[in-house]
Amino acid sequence: MVLEIGTGLGYQSAVLAELAGKVYTIEIIDELAQRAEQRLKQQGYTNVEVRVGNGYFGWPEHAPFEKIIVTAAPDLIPTPLINQLRAGGKMVIPVGMPRAQQLVVVDKDVSGKVSTKEIMRVLFSLLEGAEQTSFRAS
Repeated sequence: MVLEIGTGLGYQSAVLAELAGKVYTIEIIDELAQRAEQRLKQQGYTNVEVRVGNGYFGWPEHAPFEKIIVTAAPDLIPTPLINQLRAGGKMVIPVGMPRAQQLVVVDKDVSGKVSTKEIMRVLFSLLEGAEQTSFRAS
């Protein structure tokens, strides 16, 4: 089960749907979410559920998630997303200030310990709600 933050046009949701049993995807822009949902249904994807909302808070009703992928950057990793990642799960998220972002892989081991690894410099749009409680990447 995968959580995607930032549905956009739904292309990545379709790719994830081919790789995962179930995809939950959140888009903050209502019109984008509606169009993506229509597009995914037209293409026959029945294992993708689209929700309009602030992805910063994740989708707790369906947690925990094996994988989480985020396509907008908070300054720190959102605590709600860390909490919704299952033990043994991974999250990929861009993190940092607008001109100093890093793509980070977050691992939560089977005991629930969280570790992070910076992969590369990136530039993403900002994640709404980033002023909330967050986890600092090490």
